[in-house]
Amino acid sequence: MRDFRQYWVGLNMVKGIGAVRLRALLDFFGDAQLAWQAHPAELRATGLPTGIVENLIKLRESVSLEQIWDQIQAQGIQVVAWGDENYPVRLREIDNAPPVLYVRGSLEIEDEWSVAIVGTRRITAYGRQVAERIATKLANSGITVVSGLALGVDTVAHQSALETGGRTLAVLGCGVDRIYPPNNRHLAERILESGALVSDYAPGTPPEASNFPPRNRIISGLSLATVVVEAGEKSGALITADFAVEQGREVFAVPGNVFSPQSWGPNRLIQNGAHPLLDPQEILDQLDLTRVVAQSEARVVLPANATEAQLFGVLGHEPLHVDEIRAKTDLPIEQVTATLALMELKGMVRQVGGMRYTSIREMSADYVTKEDHDAR
Repeated sequence: MRDFRQYWVGLNMVKGIGAVRLRALLDFFGDAQLAWQAHPAELRATGLPTGIVENLIKLRESVSLEQIWDQIQAQGIQVVAWGDENYPVRLREIDNAPPVLYVRGSLEIEDEWSVAIVGTRRITAYGRQVAERIATKLANSGITVVSGLALGVDTVAHQSALETGGRTLAVLGCGVDRIYPPNNRHLAERILESGALVSDYAPGTPPEASNFPPRNRIISGLSLATVVVEAGEKSGALITADFAVEQGREVFAVPGNVFSPQSWGPNRLIQNGAHPLLDPQEILDQLDLTRVVAQSEARVVLPANATEAQLFGVLGHEPLHVDEIRAKTDLPIEQVTATLALMELKGMVRQVGGMRYTSIREMSADYVTKEDHDAR
């Protein structure tokens, strides 16, 4: 049985077809399969340049999408198309969002609350210390750290998030089956356990220099904000910051020594209106992410005994009356009420009125930023 996403993969592999042209093809034909199978004259009628039409025809004559799809599946790579439910919400909001993402690892609902940390490969001792502090604070607060797996700031950001027990996403400028730089292969394997490798380039795509500036829009697009730690005058981190501004996202920059080449970029960003970042807490305050922090803190409180574990197991997002909880657990009502009161003090459960309780751990989808709240 054919999976419709294989046609998205096919179109995504055509040289010259990016987000804008793929959207135009979908608008014209109605779906990716019809676009992939279209006659050359029909393709030209969409406004597609002759050279790109020829690229598409040559590709579909030379490859088997079913074989490519089987290879992708065999490598444990997920294909997430723009219309899929698990396509990242923040990324879908940007102009010309990538139509297809290739993912190794897992994308989770809590990744909606992500902050990008980017910067130079030529990191200084100061930059290393600051990047570690920022990533650690964010990860401890339940915020997913996004970066690009490059040496320097990116590496420190990913490592610090993982060492704190947090989640991190690495956005690649090549296929997710090809780790670049090779020195970070072990780090990439660790990321797969607590996050994901993400790319809009098809598996097998080499890490060509021209791939990296466009991938930076995904780093910023996945994130509520971008933090530039250190960056020289021509650093790609400044491109990421520019994309963040275009996407309506916040930009933070770490002030640095005016005589340090690696602080030129952040200092210039601050001069142009970026938030000067003196303390990682300022990110949480500016983005109004305090409720995410509360949720993260609640997650680390584990049941202290069998009774707490039993009550925790029956509670979810929907409030349950104490009588329903008693019936589900078959515990004495006095034991139920006393234990729930203690669990509420610990931040494990919440009473929502009328002796009805919910488990705080299940409410991550309800945490929103101030911007999201105001838009509702």
